[in-house]
Amino acid sequence: MAETDVVIRPARTSDIRAIRTLVDAYAPEGRLLSKATVTLYEDVQEFIVAVDVSQDDTVIGCGAIHVMWEDLAEVRTVAVLPEFRGLGVGSRLLSVLLDRARDLGVRRVFCLTFETDFFGRHGFEEIAEAPVDPGVYEQLLQSFDEGVAEFLGLERVKPNTLGNQRMLRVL
Repeated sequence: MAETDVVIRPARTSDIRAIRTLVDAYAPEGRLLSKATVTLYEDVQEFIVAVDVSQDDTVIGCGAIHVMWEDLAEVRTVAVLPEFRGLGVGSRLLSVLLDRARDLGVRRVFCLTFETDFFGRHGFEEIAEAPVDPGVYEQLLQSFDEGVAEFLGLERVKPNTLGNQRMLRVL
């Protein structure tokens, strides 16, 4: 597959089934947080997809950027079909997500990941705690979003996050 065969574009509702397949491929081993299909549809505007134009625009990867606060966003659900890993697709997805974060005015991008080498190669650094002041922390506690709960390290999501590393990149 040539690099020109892969196009990164905003996700469409018709892509959700493929995103669901990607999530389902990595969720059982804890690499991705499983999400209800309705949540994927609700968040479609946050997603981008990598499509293989040489194979009828087959979705081969995805990722999302979720704004958490004025200057903070989270990279979520970055996944590439196993047979396309190691070809730069994930790097291209992450680059577009970081550009989207900049366009939104976000200065810091967070991720919770097992893939520390991958994110480290892209300028993310491991951090110990949620990088927000106490006032923002209190506001974020009001969110119903499970990803925000993971970010805050709340007890109810601890089983989902065991072994994950918090990483941050300043744009």
